[in-house]
Amino acid sequence: MTVSHRLPPLKALQAFEAAGRRGSFQAAALELSVTQAAVAQQVRQLEERLGFPLFLRQRRGVQLSERGRAYFHDVQRAFALLREATDALLSRRRVITVSVTPTFAAKCLIPRLPAFTRAHPDLDLRVQASDVLVDFTRDGVDLAIRLTRRPEQRGVTADFLFAELIVVASPTLIGVQPLPLDAATLARYSLLNDGQADWPAVLDGQAARQQLHMNQAALAIDAALAGQGVAMVNRQFVRDALESGQLLQVLAEPVQSDWGYYLVMPTRGRADTALLAVGEWLKTLASDTLAPV
Repeated sequence: MTVSHRLPPLKALQAFEAAGRRGSFQAAALELSVTQAAVAQQVRQLEERLGFPLFLRQRRGVQLSERGRAYFHDVQRAFALLREATDALLSRRRVITVSVTPTFAAKCLIPRLPAFTRAHPDLDLRVQASDVLVDFTRDGVDLAIRLTRRPEQRGVTADFLFAELIVVASPTLIGVQPLPLDAATLARYSLLNDGQADWPAVLDGQAARQQLHMNQAALAIDAALAGQGVAMVNRQFVRDALESGQLLQVLAEPVQSDWGYYLVMPTRGRADTALLAVGEWLKTLASDTLAPV
């Protein structure tokens, strides 16, 4: 069978995307201001063109098939890129997409985003919170901040931001214990482990009474703020909590880590003044000398 490389009709893709998002031909029809039969016909024509069913027809609606679900995610992302391109053109604002880890987004970037918007009204900063590695060519991302060993990817530059970890706890948990804590005292607390914490490095052979495991540093920080245990985290993520007294640094010395946070961008971006401006701002968020919001 000869495979056509032409794109399917836009109306058929719109009907498919709306039906996949809404889970119903009727809801898609209301959104698109057409009849339910028109949506069903567009989807059927698209299925005939592709050669496989996109939906499983059910009594109470429709459900994406396995192949339809994979296609839906790609089509939805394509429509999102089209909307962003149109919005950028109409607003004449430069759209820059930044992918950062969820913890960096929650603890560093989002609280200071209004200040960036005021300073750069001509830039529209889009933030994606993800731990997934970025393909700058495929994913439509301009800059990324990642927790990793030093990236050595062709066509990509990486600026080191920070790596040292500190041990912190809530004053309500520590009580009247003198600081800094010694290893034996530290081992008696619940130790919060987000996968980056290196507790053996500070326990001096002591066995921890309990470790609570979680998959994000932000969760460990929130648990520490709630007095649920002691966390080992990057200072930059708890800067405000340390200044306000919500957290205390309970070990005097920082802990070195082989993993660090890096600002990653395509080499070609080094000639783009807008990307450089955003990159420099992201570096200030990672600086120990950043002033409070």
